Amino acid sequence: MGNRYSCLAALMGLSLLAGCAWSPQAQEEAHAKLATAAQLDAHFMQLEAAVEGQCGGQQERFSQQQQRLDRVDADIREVGSLLRGLRSDMARADREPETVVRECTVDSDIGNKTLLGRSEWVGLPSIGTYLKARVDSGADTSSLSARDITPFERDGDNWVKFKLALEDDDTVIDAVRDNWIEAPIERRVRVLQSNGEASRPVISLLMTLGPIREQVEFTLSDRRQLSHPVLLGRRFMMDIAVIDVAERYLQPRPEFTDGAPASDAPADEARDSADTLD
Repeated sequence: MGNRYSCLAALMGLSLLAGCAWSPQAQEEAHAKLATAAQLDAHFMQLEAAVEGQCGGQQERFSQQQQRLDRVDADIREVGSLLRGLRSDMARADREPETVVRECTVDSDIGNKTLLGRSEWVGLPSIGTYLKARVDSGADTSSLSARDITPFERDGDNWVKFKLALEDDDTVIDAVRDNWIEAPIERRVRVLQSNGEASRPVISLLMTLGPIREQVEFTLSDRRQLSHPVLLGRRFMMDIAVIDVAERYLQPRPEFTDGAPASDAPADEARDSADTLD
């Protein structure tokens, strides 16, 4: 009996305790204090996003700092290279300059070609005089200074007569200065001028220049406003001569019966103007 009462007392005590713990008011208070699972998940996601944002910003700043360090490192290497070059230049400047002396000889013949300066003396045996000539590889054809150019016909062929167009101080054998010269017309060339198009006769004359003795085609035109009464173009020089523009009068002046000796040529050459171009 005693045991039964004890059990019943214990059960009644547990029931009273259970009734107090799970009363409706207590349950509502407990639910108000506890967060739902959805709210916890949202809270954790916000925390995660905040942490990722902070880490991402730090990573970007780190990348920018690394780029700045790389640029500074490249600048330092460049400055070092410049300093090494400057030291090398200063060392070379301190050394005594070396003088290199080369012995050069001018050979008037290059292989089978004749070396010419930018100005030379030419002889015209059919006219009987020597004249100064400008050698110009930029010009195609050669030219002879002429005035009073008069075409005419002889035995059915086209000919031309003319006089040399010279200034008073041009070097020429005086006996032929005002002589009429006649020659057959080989062809005609068209020349564009400021006032239109002109046709000029081309004649062929025997010409000597140093060891060269050739028939050369000359366009007849008045060259008195230019420095030389004769212009030799590249068509004449082809395969027989080369030009050294740093030199003048490499070949001797030809001699004629009524002319001055070749030894007097340097005095006439000295009157040339180095700045005058044809």
